[in-house]
Amino acid sequence: MSLAIVHSRAQDGVSAPPVTVEVHLSGGLPGTNIVGLPETAVKEARDRVRVAIQNAQLEYPSRRVTVSLAPADLPKDGGRFDLPIALGILAAQGHLPKESLARYEFLGELALSGELRPVTGVLPAALKAAKVGRALIVPRDNSAEAALVSGATAHGATSLLEVCAFLRGTAELPVAVGFDPVDTGTANGLDRIELDRIELDLADVRGQPHARRALEIAATGNHHALFVGPPGTGKTMLASRLPGILPPLTEAEALEAAAIRSVAGCGIDFHKWKMRPFRAPHHTASAVALVGGGPVPRPGEISLAHRGVLFLDELPEYDRRVLEVLREPLESGHIVISRAARQAEFPAAFQLVAAMNPCPCGYAGDPSGRCACTPEQVRRYRTRVSGPLLDRIDLQIAVPRVPLAELGDAMPAGESSAIVRARVVAARERQLQRAGKANARLSNREVLRDCALAKSDRSLLERALDKLGLSARAYHRVLRVARTIADLDGSERVATAHLTEAIQYRRLLGGI
Repeated sequence: MSLAIVHSRAQDGVSAPPVTVEVHLSGGLPGTNIVGLPETAVKEARDRVRVAIQNAQLEYPSRRVTVSLAPADLPKDGGRFDLPIALGILAAQGHLPKESLARYEFLGELALSGELRPVTGVLPAALKAAKVGRALIVPRDNSAEAALVSGATAHGATSLLEVCAFLRGTAELPVAVGFDPVDTGTANGLDRIELDRIELDLADVRGQPHARRALEIAATGNHHALFVGPPGTGKTMLASRLPGILPPLTEAEALEAAAIRSVAGCGIDFHKWKMRPFRAPHHTASAVALVGGGPVPRPGEISLAHRGVLFLDELPEYDRRVLEVLREPLESGHIVISRAARQAEFPAAFQLVAAMNPCPCGYAGDPSGRCACTPEQVRRYRTRVSGPLLDRIDLQIAVPRVPLAELGDAMPAGESSAIVRARVVAARERQLQRAGKANARLSNREVLRDCALAKSDRSLLERALDKLGLSARAYHRVLRVARTIADLDGSERVATAHLTEAIQYRRLLGGI
């Protein structure tokens, strides 16, 4: 029977649904037809595959070739099906043993010479293949990415001929080996990940004890933060130090973040793949660039920052419509992109850190009196950022100008990132033991359970929120921050001191 079946995987968001490539040879005029909702790049595979097989000195059938990509209602795009289609055609002719195909899944684009070119989305495919117990055969340039998955077996090949020889049992394909970040480039017993953390050390930040404290709270509870202050006061420096004090990623979280980069085609830095991502898009970024989109939905900056930090500098300079698309992902931790023919969901559990000046010239409230902005100019500038978006930001911190005397070498440096990170990790562990998640992710019901207040403290919170004109959402967010401060103190309950500190991080909201 001139029918062959080959296993492959499509790309749908960050998932990799299975695709069965069925190849049938029949009589009639020679030609190749691909069915199963193929996009243009998949339809063009018939020409790439035909020439690649011929240039590999193999036989292309002079018969009617029908290629079915099942399921038929799942859109297929890209060149990832070139290799399985070619193998199916060869197996249908009897040039390859069909039983050997059943043990593997195949991905890869074919050059006209028969060489294999890398494709996107290999990491999600490796995760799924490992779950069903099949090995994965991919282009050699994708093999290190596939090997990141514990328990997965992946082989890297450079050409169609290599894969054919392996399936016939006449040659071996090397098993992909996971990347080891510890190499000869390390020093003092530290691996490269730790060295990269040290390069952006919190000890470099001089002064700003209030902002440093807020940054530690943000890292501990995974809270969103906004720094407000004149130019050159260290807002960007503080934000860039946040990844270095966050708890380390678990392997599952690191694979989630790496899978998004794989799907986006950004490439994976194997030295840093277990570090939390830090994304800082320019303020001219469009809404599609920020949240994702396109005819074939692709992840945006908020998804590339998944499990890490999204830094928006000069927040009021972003188009207001661009900022408004952040509202839902900030709450839900994911984004659904819908198009006429496609829908894709991408994870977006990022931690937002933003920075802005207090006015157009940047010096409102500065002791020097340099600000010449009118109250109306200041109001228009600050209202570029909507109240609903600001309501979702837990910590709003003033970052004043640092006296020059504190910038000299004679002044002692602040605590290093390693010291702060140790406190953050210990406090985060308390949260995980209590609720299984960071405090910022607590539901309203969990907030009432874990952040119970004394009657006097509840009255204090109600008076403060009424005076500041804050919403019911802010009520629960203040309680989450207070719970985080209590965790840093090692306290089992939220005390008055924890609550008052949490309230003062919302004072800027009423005036912006």
